[in-house]
Amino acid sequence: MGLFSLLFGWPLAPVHAVIRLGELIQEQAERELRDPAAVRRRLEAIEEARRVGEISEEEEAQAVEEVLRLMTGPRRG
Repeated sequence: MGLFSLLFGWPLAPVHAVIRLGELIQEQAERELRDPAAVRRRLEAIEEARRVGEISEEEEAQAVEEVLRLMTGPRRG
């Protein structure tokens, strides 16, 4: 069975490599989304935008809620 799967599986190797690369990119993105330092920077940016009047209080609340939802959302895999 090894030779059979080698012969017929070899042409699909690039597809498997691309799929694995996509999985690795997704894992890294999810790690960065949940990184406490990155979350803190996003929250500070939202607070600063509110302080200088770029966004309203309601928009600030929505943005903070979205950041927290992304951070605490269900993890894949």
